[in-house]
Amino acid sequence: MAKVRIFVKMFPASDFQLKHIFFGLFRKRIVPLPEQKYCSMKTKAFAGNKGPGIKSDCYVEMEITASGGLDIDLKSRVKAIYGNQIIQLVHKIFSYFDIKNAHVSIEDSGALDLVLAARIEAAIRKLMETNKEFLLPQLEENMSGTAKDQFRFSRLYLPGNSPKLMINAGIHHPYGLILDLEDAVAPDKKFEARFLVRNALRNLHFYGAERMVRINQGERGLDDLDFVIPHHANMILIPKCESAGDVAAVDEKIEVLRQTHGIKHPVWLMPIIESTKGVMKAYEIASSGLNVAAMAIGLEDYTADLGTRRTNEGGESFFARSMVVNTARAAGIQPIDSVFSDVSDMEALAENVKRSKALGFDGMGCIHPRQINVIHENFAPELAEIEKAKKIYLAFKEAEKKGLGVVSLGSKMIDPPVVKRAVTTIELAINTGKLSKDWMKN
Repeated sequence: MAKVRIFVKMFPASDFQLKHIFFGLFRKRIVPLPEQKYCSMKTKAFAGNKGPGIKSDCYVEMEITASGGLDIDLKSRVKAIYGNQIIQLVHKIFSYFDIKNAHVSIEDSGALDLVLAARIEAAIRKLMETNKEFLLPQLEENMSGTAKDQFRFSRLYLPGNSPKLMINAGIHHPYGLILDLEDAVAPDKKFEARFLVRNALRNLHFYGAERMVRINQGERGLDDLDFVIPHHANMILIPKCESAGDVAAVDEKIEVLRQTHGIKHPVWLMPIIESTKGVMKAYEIASSGLNVAAMAIGLEDYTADLGTRRTNEGGESFFARSMVVNTARAAGIQPIDSVFSDVSDMEALAENVKRSKALGFDGMGCIHPRQINVIHENFAPELAEIEKAKKIYLAFKEAEKKGLGVVSLGSKMIDPPVVKRAVTTIELAINTGKLSKDWMKN
């Protein structure tokens, strides 16, 4: 049997690190330096997506090596134009994490820098335990706050691990873009999706849409907040909410992160009711905090919990939807309706929106850009509503000018709630382009 002589140069190290070093010597595996902490002694990791149909994304495989510097294998259709830029970004990220030796394979499908950086960092963080984050400079427009009562006619769900659906979503002008970390992301992709959502919040063009994130349930959702609150998310959607405690846990974690990272603008909450228990606790949830700006209902999970099938007519969910509307109004927040899952039937969607509006909802979710205009058109006030609202408002202004305490229109007395509703109708008409901002001058 061959003899092996081992020379050991001593340096400060824990028992675990010493065992790791000897294990690495005998197995001929890479041994990390003691100041680096690697996850479960892994040396290989991957992140991202590849294959037919994948666009605006990349797939990264990396292996920590003992020597040889950074060996980068880049496959990209745009390598001739952007290859040097991509390789420079890789070097910058690895230098930031102080990784000097590694083999990196990148299969690029037209990924933007925000995507490349997210995928590379996710792969690194699967190997290395670190609190460091590689952050591209944030767009100034993505650091603004939003109003609690701003219009939320439409909110478009975007899978949090699919950059091709994010990149140009804002050009369809939904009122909100939801970067979804929950149902739209496979369990084994949730970790790397956090980095993509974080970078999207910083560097994606939202075209004025409210920046929303749907987090996961429970502890995983609270951990999601570390990746979104420091980067100026406007609203957090809390899925499968069943109690005020669910809201409080999220709100408390957000407040800690806001204070830690100096986030000045408020972060609004939209709990989503998706179970029979949630429906029965709706008012408790709606009134659970000052940062709750809206409450939504998710009918796919609700009808499953109810043990029935969801229909276009919505008879099976009438009670639940009415509960959400009434409790939201009682709490002074916006009631938001569920998504309509058939993206091919625009006529059925239009009818659903009209029913939603008649029930008292202020908006609804959508899962495809083609649904946005239909939702806007049918939530917007009709011509007769606008004309009536204008007359009420003008009568109110005239009475105000004369110092009258009572407003009348013809032979009818106009109560303050009616005036308030008229003002809201006019604002909606202006916001949806159905009425000029200068309508009083015409």
